[in-house]
Amino acid sequence: MKHSLVSALTALALVASPLPAAAQSATVDLRILAINDFHGYLRASSGGIRITDPDDKTKKIMVPAGGAEHMATLVKQLSEGHKNKIFVAAGDLIGASPLLSAMFHDEPTIESLSMMGLALASVGNHEFDEGKDELKRMQNGGCHPVDKCQGPHPFLGAKFHYLAASTIETATGKTVFPPYEIREFDGIPVAFVGLTLKGTSGIISPTSAAGLEFRDEAETVNALVPELKARGIEAIVVLIHEGGYTTGDYNECPAISGAIVDIVKKFDRAVDLVISGHTHQPYVCEIDGRLVTSADKYGTLVTAIDVTLDTKTRDVISAKADNVLVRSNTLARDAEQTALIGSYDKLAAPIANRRAGSVTATLSRVPNEAGESALGDIVADAQLVATATPTNGGALIAFTNPGGLRADLAAKDDGAVTYADVFASQPFRNQLVTLTLPGSQIKVALEQQWLDPKRPRILQVSKGFSYAYDDSKPIGERVIADSMSLNGERIDPDKSYRVTVNNYLSTGGDGFAALKDGSAQQFGVYDADALYAYFQASSPISPTSLERIRHLNEVK
Repeated sequence: MKHSLVSALTALALVASPLPAAAQSATVDLRILAINDFHGYLRASSGGIRITDPDDKTKKIMVPAGGAEHMATLVKQLSEGHKNKIFVAAGDLIGASPLLSAMFHDEPTIESLSMMGLALASVGNHEFDEGKDELKRMQNGGCHPVDKCQGPHPFLGAKFHYLAASTIETATGKTVFPPYEIREFDGIPVAFVGLTLKGTSGIISPTSAAGLEFRDEAETVNALVPELKARGIEAIVVLIHEGGYTTGDYNECPAISGAIVDIVKKFDRAVDLVISGHTHQPYVCEIDGRLVTSADKYGTLVTAIDVTLDTKTRDVISAKADNVLVRSNTLARDAEQTALIGSYDKLAAPIANRRAGSVTATLSRVPNEAGESALGDIVADAQLVATATPTNGGALIAFTNPGGLRADLAAKDDGAVTYADVFASQPFRNQLVTLTLPGSQIKVALEQQWLDPKRPRILQVSKGFSYAYDDSKPIGERVIADSMSLNGERIDPDKSYRVTVNNYLSTGGDGFAALKDGSAQQFGVYDADALYAYFQASSPISPTSLERIRHLNEVK
């Protein structure tokens, strides 16, 4: 493609300028299907996808979308009639997964995507959640080293190939997986380069990052170009687990910001097409004259990319894309996927039904006027207990984000709470991170609860910590400094405190940028596991009195 690609962004896709008929006759058509950030959602997420209402462009609607059974059907439909085709992904296929996949260390997801015909995938940061050795097991198969073989059949590993151009094992100086793979379509070779974001080491645990180096994205890709050229490759597709943030509908790109913009601009002109991910955004964009796509998250979309290759130059001469909804309410269920999911469901029940403990009354995630909830208090307490010892982090305070609380822990039957109940309340499988913050920075973090005044995100806090706020005051001045206390003592702005949050918050999630500045980070157990252990040790558990956060100007 290089300087010969001329494309224009439309509402639905990037459409290349038409070529003369003579040139078109000497071309090869290739359809690339792409996904990213599947995160083990074998079943459709309850949220679906938010899109512009086709009947009223001023409104947004939620559309049921996702699920492996429906995605498999759509992949087959989008492949029909295309002689040359390939199904690829841009990372985070596993990790932060729902219970059905997570409890089997994501083996069901690897099998599901292999069954769909996925061919190539870049690694993402979540692929490293359980370390490089576990990721290699995902590729190569075999039993889990601790939990052994739990599935309904031997785990044979992925039929697709992981690519990791920028992830280096420091002991050998070699990449964890091949940096690229070359596929031929009617005799024309196309290189697919796969890599994750260079910041991966900062958002996975130190244990998982040990012995690995994550290099600069653009420098890595550009260094491969001469090697690919020497092999006669002109058509280059990059699968990168890094992305951007955009406005507009799922097939639009009126504006895009974020890391992907600068990365694409730094790419060698030999790079023709970029399939991105990580930011959980849907878009079809043009950046620096090149097509850049992303397919949202959780399997709600499949990107259909139509590429035209020149038989003489063996290069890309046009590319256009369309993000297609995986409509779970209209697409038929693929029978093979249904059978696979069912086979794991049967085995999951005994694990999902393990008794964690009990409650005396429902722990609701619904907040009171001050923004505090009974479930939030218990989750924060569990995270504090899990990280309080010096060995586990030495935490004095724990905060958790309200968006991470997804389901009440209901008082049913005899009040029993199962592992499945616990996991449903905290399904994101975030690791706990204990970090050091001065008292002044804790106040800054609490002030960031109102970055969006119309939708404040009130952090849930652990036992012993309390404060008051007045949201009639200007943003940045709402938390009453003198009211911040720990076990009855005022928080000293100049004193350092060990604070536990989840890894989402520790990287600035939900706008809590102040937490990114925490030092001496120590990663711990997953949030759901901390809550499960707390139930085992402390049941029966009762709702708290909701007095940790005070809203000074609340309406009586």
